[in-house]
Amino acid sequence: MKKLKVVTLGGGSTYTPELIDGFIRRYSELPVTEYWLVDVEAGREKLEIVGQLAQRMVAKAGIPMTVHLTTDRRKALQDADFVTTQIRVGQLAARIQDEKIPLHYGVLGQETTGPGGFMKAQRTIPVLLDICKEMESLCPDAWMINFTNPAGIVTEAIARHSPIKSLGICSGANSMMMDIARAYDVDREAIYARVMGLNHLIFADRITLHGKVITADFIEKLAQGVGANTLKNVPDIGLPAEFIRSLGFYPLSYLKYFWLNRETVAHELAELEQGGTRGERSLAIEQSLLDIYRDPTLCEKPEALSERGGAYYSDTACSIISAIYNDKKEIHVVNTLNRGATPDLPDDAVIETNAVIDKQGAQPLAYGRLPTRIRGLIQSVKAFEELTVDAAISGDRHTALQALAAHPLVPSVAIAENILNDYLAANRDFLPQYRID
Repeated sequence: MKKLKVVTLGGGSTYTPELIDGFIRRYSELPVTEYWLVDVEAGREKLEIVGQLAQRMVAKAGIPMTVHLTTDRRKALQDADFVTTQIRVGQLAARIQDEKIPLHYGVLGQETTGPGGFMKAQRTIPVLLDICKEMESLCPDAWMINFTNPAGIVTEAIARHSPIKSLGICSGANSMMMDIARAYDVDREAIYARVMGLNHLIFADRITLHGKVITADFIEKLAQGVGANTLKNVPDIGLPAEFIRSLGFYPLSYLKYFWLNRETVAHELAELEQGGTRGERSLAIEQSLLDIYRDPTLCEKPEALSERGGAYYSDTACSIISAIYNDKKEIHVVNTLNRGATPDLPDDAVIETNAVIDKQGAQPLAYGRLPTRIRGLIQSVKAFEELTVDAAISGDRHTALQALAAHPLVPSVAIAENILNDYLAANRDFLPQYRID
């Protein structure tokens, strides 16, 4: 098999050991011999700590993979086969501002849902498109596999504004299927779920166990409090049992932000008073993980990594990369162009759904009309996403205001304008596309 060169941008992320673990376990089918971890100068210390752990993990595994650490992105990208992105422009300090500013106005402060997702996209999209331009000249045949949040919005920007081959991935759907598997005490491979929606706005409406449809049975388990999605970064507030039964499908935990908006905002405000936002807790977890990673005897990913919500990250990422490389024609849930999968969204809109993955990328499975009970929400959030991409590309304040005003969780245009003004002031160093006085 052809030996592979893989580049991870944002290589100093504390999630990286998950990815290394996945490549090690799949070496026989995914022979990555050159693995480059890349970060910016401000992340050099983290890159060294995480990178040295990655090198120890590879040495322990005894596979012929060389792990390179660099801040020279162009050097790393030269002749790459796969480029994975897990960047955070502005680092966790910017995320914390993204969360705090909306909460000041009584609006959800969350990394990817609502205003926080908008602001992260404004910082991120121009940087990723610059990376795409570099890939056009340095590794034009490479696949970009994007983990960077907000994954759906970012993937749509790349699809609309770059010729680079790309897919967006998220571990959310895999987490849902793992939760279903736990509810029935079976292996993940025994479960299949038909998934549709947008990134962090997905639902599963046909669930099978060993090929037998169990959707209604699992929905009843959910209503009784069994098998609920357990994402670490979403408040543990349950949906009412009768509402779950009326839905008739399994929603990702993030949908609670829409259906229990007052409750989740109140929960976040209480946490802000008691110990800070999720971003501040993530910063503390990150520092704790880096302390663990510094141990020169550590040669495997630590159990503590699951506290950052990184569960199943490596399985999701590496399985999809392997499916492309080996032309497997496996079905995975990815962020990709709609291409007629549902007539209720534009064909060139990015959706998150089941798709056949092979050397050509993703071919989404036909779904049909979205259920009426969630169709309007998905369509309104998609309009927000399209406007968010347009704002990030143009740097136009009017488009940015329209994007925030379009989001279902922003209660008034006056609040949208206040949030926008505060965001632009707090992020002026990361928004070269905007003219900020």
